[in-house]
Amino acid sequence: MDHSARAAGAVVGSAVGDALGAPFEFGPAGAFSARFPKPGAGDEMCGGGGWEPGEGTDDTQMALHVAYSLVERGGLDLPDIYKRFKRWAKADPKDIGLQTLSVLSSFRSWDKAAAHHFKTSLRAAGNGSLMRATPSAVHFAAQGRAATMDAARRIAALTHGDPAAWEGTAIFHELVRVALDGGDPLAAIPDALDAVDPGQRDRYVTVLAEDWHPSQATEFNGAVWPCLGSAVWALRTTSGYEGALRAAIDLGGDTDTVAAVTGGLAGAVYGLAAIPERWTAPLYVPLPGSRDHEVVRLDDLMVLTRRLLSG
Repeated sequence: MDHSARAAGAVVGSAVGDALGAPFEFGPAGAFSARFPKPGAGDEMCGGGGWEPGEGTDDTQMALHVAYSLVERGGLDLPDIYKRFKRWAKADPKDIGLQTLSVLSSFRSWDKAAAHHFKTSLRAAGNGSLMRATPSAVHFAAQGRAATMDAARRIAALTHGDPAAWEGTAIFHELVRVALDGGDPLAAIPDALDAVDPGQRDRYVTVLAEDWHPSQATEFNGAVWPCLGSAVWALRTTSGYEGALRAAIDLGGDTDTVAAVTGGLAGAVYGLAAIPERWTAPLYVPLPGSRDHEVVRLDDLMVLTRRLLSG
């Protein structure tokens, strides 16, 4: 399998996970398999909870705003990404995280708003920077470990002032980089952890350990470290893209984001061909705040992936 097939698998796989998990958000564990007990039976892109079948949520919407900034600006332009985020937040998206909304509603500049929010709230370790990270992980992978982890931290810091969010996003970037090169992201975890800020390392050592299970999480999976840990667990304990997504959504809780993160990582491992067509065919992502991309579909994601790679 070549690099481009893995990259497309990551970008499309994350969006599919988001749309597949959205109807089950904040529901109980096991709800997905209870409704769809037989894998491959179809109709899993069912919609619900305010989402149409196949519709991407704020997770993929923010990811696409990052992606289009990277390809249209020719690289990392943090003020531009932040401007796109603010325009998106003002365009009345169906859903937006409370922390993200608070930061993007601030009158402070792009490089100060998230830091001020964290300083005043002391709560900024949600998974909102992780949920949108797959396209940037694809874009920066070719630049190596240090560069991709640095880019992840800088993009995360636009909305999340807690270093825990920066480091979790950086680890995800690195695991995707390894997978895109055909390596084993699970085997790469120790090296990724070595590159994590020492003040944040222990919590990630815990949730990324081989014997960790999401039931051991001490925080809701809406926090960045149990979200990442759950995605890695889903990849570790299954043998294909579809199985990983089912496992992730069956955890319950923040199902769209856990599935989006799982889908990005599993898509990089197994490639585009592993993602069922019955899940990709209905996929679509409305993009509030975009001047050029009102609705993004599978073909658009394929073109976008090529642009992310060529940049």
